[in-house]
Amino acid sequence: MNIREYIINNFEGDDYDELQNAINESIESNDEVTLPGMGVFFEIVWQGADQELKNKMLETIKQRVNEGKKESN
Repeated sequence: MNIREYIINNFEGDDYDELQNAINESIESNDEVTLPGMGVFFEIVWQGADQELKNKMLETIKQRVNEGKKESN
């Protein structure tokens, strides 16, 4: 079983609250071990998104990355 299958199987059947808690905990823990799972979630969202949503995500990512650069200078 590859990591994508493992992560998807691990969360299969979870409700909105469980998924939101898992995402929030991953972010709050600041643990790089959770990054592959977040990547799989992002991949799932990206694959299901129309071009408008993809553009919105890209703009959000671009803005946040640029904000991070400003903060570190």
